[in-house]
Amino acid sequence: MTPQLLDEIVAPDISHIVTEDDTPVDNFQSAKQQRLLVEPLYASWSPGVPFIADSNIGLFYSLKQDPLVPDAFLSLNLQMPTDWSQKQNPSYFVWELGKVPEVCIEIVSNRKGNELDLKKDDYARIGIAYYVVFDPLQQLQREDELNGKLLKIWALTAGQYVEMPEPFWLQTVGLGLTVWEGEFEEQASTWLRWCNRDGQVIPTGAEGRDAERQRAERLAERLRAMGVNPDEI
Repeated sequence: MTPQLLDEIVAPDISHIVTEDDTPVDNFQSAKQQRLLVEPLYASWSPGVPFIADSNIGLFYSLKQDPLVPDAFLSLNLQMPTDWSQKQNPSYFVWELGKVPEVCIEIVSNRKGNELDLKKDDYARIGIAYYVVFDPLQQLQREDELNGKLLKIWALTAGQYVEMPEPFWLQTVGLGLTVWEGEFEEQASTWLRWCNRDGQVIPTGAEGRDAERQRAERLAERLRAMGVNPDEI
């Protein structure tokens, strides 16, 4: 087999694929929620393996199918492509990266038919280990949809999704997901957040810096109580 033919097999023609359509996000709440699912992983999580986490990125799994576009996703054991001038690098082409993400998250912002069920079928078909639906604005609270819950997670088992019980621990990822009440980017609301085994949320960069500052202040207070000026150490 000639090198040219080998290249054609390994690198399929993607010139016809539209990777960006400049469609805006749904609303401010969705945009903030997506940032809260991505930034803390890079700021505070150390899984011991490289990973890619992002939001609103086209997930291309077939040359002849439209991409899936999860509101957020997490994929382990991957390095972010560095040369973004190449068309195959800025988007998530499964055949280029060699695997699908472990987690795909959908944030409900409207009641557009059975879109979430259709996506669930698609995610199961391509092998996404965990499918997450978060409904902070309670858009899908009919009896046949989320049954009054804000968060549902399904795990892929023998090719089919099985609803997970609470607390939500994603074993193959080493992370949990939890509903959290608090303030993010000066907005108090109900948020979806990553957490550890004990349910403690993975802090944002700002939260981590605040925690370090508070620890330093407590240490300084102890030193002063012992008659030591911390500024002279």
